[in-house]
Amino acid sequence: MGKASNDREDLGLGLKPGDPQYRAYVGPPEDYDLVAAMTFNLLTTLGLRQDHSLLDIGCGSLRVGRLLIPYLNRGRYFGLEPNEWLVDEGIRRELGETLVQIKRPTFFFSDSPDTLAQAKTAFDFALAQSIFSHCGLDLIKGWLSAISRSLAQNGVLVATFLIGEEDSARPGWIYPECVNYRPATLER
Repeated sequence: MGKASNDREDLGLGLKPGDPQYRAYVGPPEDYDLVAAMTFNLLTTLGLRQDHSLLDIGCGSLRVGRLLIPYLNRGRYFGLEPNEWLVDEGIRRELGETLVQIKRPTFFFSDSPDTLAQAKTAFDFALAQSIFSHCGLDLIKGWLSAISRSLAQNGVLVATFLIGEEDSARPGWIYPECVNYRPATLER
């Protein structure tokens, strides 16, 4: 196989979101770089600076973490992810162990909002990219409550939701499928 073929395999190109490959598992592999760049740009536009603390909920294979960890000061990046293998692959294939040793990010391997209390940090920013678009309202309420207790006084939550005419009635984690909610529901 040639280099182009190996690159295609390594990057998961052609795989579906949710497929068991570190880039594909977190969304369309073709958009991995673009989603990371747009998220990083949005956070810095909203005021994220190197000395802020940031919680990356569902950090996965470090799609945006690979940009945030080098940018933030040592010990200021916190990733929460239930699938440890994704973080391991993100470090191995995108970030590198040396950068982890230099920047000292903290990772929590859990799917429980109660885990946030273990960080013992008031976060300046919390990010939930493509998390609530796959959650029932039961999970969203629990996460929003825990995040609100974990943010600094002027802390910011940046989260994606899919807007629809009706609220999804499905409970729990609904991945790789997506769910929609009415704006009024999310405001409540």
